[in-house]
Amino acid sequence: MSYKIPACALAATTTLALLLSATIISANERPRLQQDNSSSTPEAQPADGRRHGHPTETYAVAPGTKFLVVLEQDLTSKDTQENTKFIVRTVEPLEAGGGIYLPPGAEVHGHVSRIESAGQAGRAKIWLTFDDIYTKFGKLPIVAEVMSVPGDHSVKSSARNQEGLIEGRSSSQQDAAQAAAAGAASGAVKGVKDKDKKEAAEGAALGALTAYLMESGRGHELNLPKGAKLELELERALYLLKE
Repeated sequence: MSYKIPACALAATTTLALLLSATIISANERPRLQQDNSSSTPEAQPADGRRHGHPTETYAVAPGTKFLVVLEQDLTSKDTQENTKFIVRTVEPLEAGGGIYLPPGAEVHGHVSRIESAGQAGRAKIWLTFDDIYTKFGKLPIVAEVMSVPGDHSVKSSARNQEGLIEGRSSSQQDAAQAAAAGAASGAVKGVKDKDKKEAAEGAALGALTAYLMESGRGHELNLPKGAKLELELERALYLLKE
């Protein structure tokens, strides 16, 4: 005697089989999908100078990137000469696209392109030009500008139209006033000794004027000691490629 399976039971069995099949396929696909998702975010890795099949833009540190460096020797507006070579060392990574970065510790070589002592201009000035950055895979050209000298309030960075300029502080109005008072006192001494009030008044005025002009035109020498931090900003893209 033949036994017939009800249509409703057959349909339920078929549905269950399809569900189990879908579950198995989903379980098998999950590792691959997870792998694809993880690969969408590139893992950070230090630059080695090679392209590895990626476009050049992947290795570009964008213009406007700011980073800190440490000065490896003293620079002063009084003793340093023009064309003096200097070295700074990066203290933080330079990051490009695609997770590529240049580790801290890279040397940046530069030279003093111009210098003015406080006696020349009243305010000491040093112009720094950065030439090359040295990496483990070779040297690369770099175009950067000093933006600030963190922690030192006696110096300031350049205006945008004076690239690489660092200025020392100038004398304040208070300094000039104190110098004028001292000049007035010294200028009046001769008149007081001679008991001549008119000469004392004229001498005081002349002494005060001379001292004020000298002080207001006299700045302070600019000293950047070894270990001083400079904040630089890239003016052009830096490509972490040896090509």
